Amino acid sequence: MADLGLGTAGLGDVFGEIDDEAAAEVVAAAAGAGVRYFDTAPYYGFGLAERRLGRALARLPAGSFAVSTKVGRTLTGDGCVFDFSADAVRRGLEGSLDRLGLDRVDIAYLHDPDDHEEAAAAEAWPELCRLRDEGVVSAIGVGMNQWEMPARFVERLDVDVVLLAGRYTLLDRSGAQLLDLCGERGVDVVLGGVFNSGLLIDPKPGAWFDYAPAPADLLARAQRMREVAASAGYDLAACALAFAAAHPAVTSVLVGATSAGQLRENLGSFRREVPPDLLRRLVSC
Repeated sequence: MADLGLGTAGLGDVFGEIDDEAAAEVVAAAAGAGVRYFDTAPYYGFGLAERRLGRALARLPAGSFAVSTKVGRTLTGDGCVFDFSADAVRRGLEGSLDRLGLDRVDIAYLHDPDDHEEAAAAEAWPELCRLRDEGVVSAIGVGMNQWEMPARFVERLDVDVVLLAGRYTLLDRSGAQLLDLCGERGVDVVLGGVFNSGLLIDPKPGAWFDYAPAPADLLARAQRMREVAASAGYDLAACALAFAAAHPAVTSVLVGATSAGQLRENLGSFRREVPPDLLRRLVSC
């Protein structure tokens, strides 16, 4: 069964400012509860998430955690720019290692190469392969909010793992074809965005879906799902996590948190067993 991982965009103040102490408490709470996988990126707070995560991980025993970061959205003096050249990939990963205080990471993903497919495949990917051969990373892959391009990468390249955000959820199952392909090819899948920006936690008027106000039809569907889940004695968040974790290709499900309490709440929801029949009913809503 899939494990729960911590996504660290919130540690980079992406969803609102938190202080260094709160960030450290989130990571400590996660590690204390058995979370072993931490995903980050230079883009999250323009290096802030990586620095905060690195400081927190320095307090944990070596070898007790796995870390993924991303390349292709490169830090500059003005923020982040897309650059999938081989040189940018290597410099970007070196910068991430410096901020994390590590000499290697477990996974490096190409970060959102939506408009840069050829450069990502022809320039960035061979460099990631070299970094994998050198032992700087253990596994390489692609992380995106769409499923079509990752599927092409899996078909064309030696991909170890795919991070898919928001495209395999109770509300959006468009990524199912990619997950099935990965299962056939032996490629691991990490799922993020399984709450679709919170709509699958609290579907109320004004809720968001994938970084924008939720359309009325999706809001209505999520509300029906909440009613069905509640009638069976379950909260919608637990069902959303269980659905994501149930696909056999999925090895990890990422959730974010900006407080230790929120982390523990997510972990409790993840660990609750949800009957497969209930998940089937929710899918049909």
